[in-house]
Amino acid sequence: MDRESFENWLDAYGKAWESRDPQAAARLFTDDAPYYETPFDEPARAREGISEYWAGATGSQRDVSFSSEVLAVTEDRGIARWKVDFTRLSSDTPVKLDGIFLVQMNSDGLCTEFREWWHSKK
Repeated sequence: MDRESFENWLDAYGKAWESRDPQAAARLFTDDAPYYETPFDEPARAREGISEYWAGATGSQRDVSFSSEVLAVTEDRGIARWKVDFTRLSSDTPVKLDGIFLVQMNSDGLCTEFREWWHSKK
């Protein structure tokens, strides 16, 4: 993996989030990839599990704006800082998240393992 391929992956991830498209997000992962939304919970697993997670998470959002910055890239891993702003549908509350992704990739440009850490600004 190089910086450009990781940036392209992040752009696709951000577009999937902004459009709230669980299938587009799931296509960025291998069939058996674990998706750790927090370090303490069991991960969503495989494209089907990732799509289900995304449908639940993004289905309650509108006006999503995602940005990211590559911090480091190795042969098969990338680290990025990301930010997202959206409005929570149930309460019409603005939400700001700031976090880190650790993304392991294969030679086909698909994520084989995904970990994220984030914090919400109130």
